[in-house]
Amino acid sequence: MTLYGDIDATRATPFKPASARGRAGVASGLAAVAGMMFGLDIGVISGALGPIAREFHASHLQQEWIVAAMMVGAALGVPIAARLSFGWGRQRTLLIGAALFVAGSLSCALAGSLGTLVAGRVVMGLAVGISTFTAPLYIAEIADPEHRGAMVSIYQLMITIGIMAAFVSNALFSYFDTWRWMLGVVAFPGIVFLIGVAFLPASPRWLMMRGRREAARRALQDLRGQGRSVARELREIDARLHVRSAGWALLRDDRNFRRSVVLGVMLQAIQQFTGMNVVMYYAPRILGLAGFVDHARLWGTVTVGAVNVAATFLAIGLVDRWGRRPMLISGLIVMSIGMALLGLSPSDGVRAATGQALAVGGMVCFVSGFAFSAGPVIWVLCAEIQPLQGREFGVACSTVTNWVANMIVGASFLTLMDRLGLSGAFWLYAGLNALFVVLIALFVPETRGLTLERIERDLTSGVRLRDIGRGVPVPNGATDGRI
Repeated sequence: MTLYGDIDATRATPFKPASARGRAGVASGLAAVAGMMFGLDIGVISGALGPIAREFHASHLQQEWIVAAMMVGAALGVPIAARLSFGWGRQRTLLIGAALFVAGSLSCALAGSLGTLVAGRVVMGLAVGISTFTAPLYIAEIADPEHRGAMVSIYQLMITIGIMAAFVSNALFSYFDTWRWMLGVVAFPGIVFLIGVAFLPASPRWLMMRGRREAARRALQDLRGQGRSVARELREIDARLHVRSAGWALLRDDRNFRRSVVLGVMLQAIQQFTGMNVVMYYAPRILGLAGFVDHARLWGTVTVGAVNVAATFLAIGLVDRWGRRPMLISGLIVMSIGMALLGLSPSDGVRAATGQALAVGGMVCFVSGFAFSAGPVIWVLCAEIQPLQGREFGVACSTVTNWVANMIVGASFLTLMDRLGLSGAFWLYAGLNALFVVLIALFVPETRGLTLERIERDLTSGVRLRDIGRGVPVPNGATDGRI
C-alpha cells in the first residue's frame, strides 16, 4: 500500500511513474495547476474590463474595484487556507479552492449588475487566496532539496501559462465583444483541476505534525524511493517537531521566527510593487495609449504572455543551479530598465512609431525579468524560509501581504496615471525596482540545495538572514541582534 491523499492515508496511489522523482514531479505538477487557475483569473480581466465598462457604464473607480475585488477575496482566503491546511491537510484545502474556482467563474459570467460581478470576483479571489497559500507550501514539503526550487517554480510557470491562455482567449472572444465568455471559460479548466486535486498525495511533513509517523514514512518512500535518505529526512522532521509553539505564540516568543515572517512579508511586497500586475491587468490599455488600436492591443498582450511563459522556463532550469539571490538581483535590474523604457514611450518629442516600439520593448523587457526572477523565486523563498511549526502562519502572513499589495496596485494604477501621467507612473515603478535590488542584496539568503531543516536550524540559531546556509557562526552562539 502507498499513501495518497490527506483523506485516506493508506489507499493505493492512482498513478505509479517509474521513479520516485517522477512521483514527486507528477504530484507537484497537479498542485501547480492552481497557478494556472490564478493566471487565468489575472489574464481574463484585462480583456474583459473594456466591454464590462461599456455595458455597465463603469467609471475609472468602479473599474479599479472590479479588478481589486479578486484581491480582497484572496486576502480573506489566505487565513482560511492556513486554518484548513493545518487541520484538514493540504489536499482537502486545495479541493475546496478548486470548487470555488468553478463557482466563482460561473457567477461572474452570469452577473446581471456591477454588484453581482464584484461579488463573483470576490469568490474567485477566495479560490485564488486558498490556492496560492496551499500549493507552494505543499510542493515545497513534498519536493527533495535538490529539485525543490524547480518544483515550486512550476507553480509560477503554470501562472504564466494561465495568463497566456487567457490573453489568447480574450483576443478570440474580442471579435464577438462578449466579456461573459471571457470570464466563464475559466470554469472548464477549473473542473479539470477539481478532478486532479482528488489524486494528490499527502505531505509527509503534515502527517508527522499530526502524529502519523508510519504513514509519513510510507509517503516519503513512495516519493523518494527506498534508502537512507528517507530515514534521515524523517529524523530531521521529527527533530523540528519538538518545538511545540505555533502561530501567534511562536511569533510572540521567538525573535528568529519574527525575522522569517518579516522577510516573507518583505519579499511578497517586493513582488507586487515591481508593477507586474499593472502590466497584466492593464496591458491592453497601455498598448492603446501607445497607439495600438482595436484587436491589435489584445494580440499584443498575447506576445507579452508568450514572453512570460518562455522566461519562466528559463527560471525553472536555473533556479537550482544559479541560485535565488543572483536571479532576483539580475531580474530586478532588467525590470527597472523595462519600466524606464515604458516611461519613455509616451514622452513628448517621441515619435508615434518610436513610442510604440518603446512600449512593446519595455513590456517585453519587464515581463521577461519578472518571469525569470521575482515571479517564481519569491514563491520558492517564502515556502522555504519558515520553520515547520510556524510554516502555515508564516506563509499566511506573506501571502496575505501579496494580496493586499496586489489590491493596492490594481486599485490605484488608473488614479496614479491620472495624477502623475502614464510616464510618471512607470518612472515611479522603475525607481522602486532599483530600490528592491538593494533590499535583496542586504537581507535575502541563498537557499539553493539546502534542506528545509538546515534552513530552520540556521534561522533559529540566530544566523543573519543573508548568511543562512553559509556556515557563518553566530558570536557567542546566540542571536546578536543582526537581521
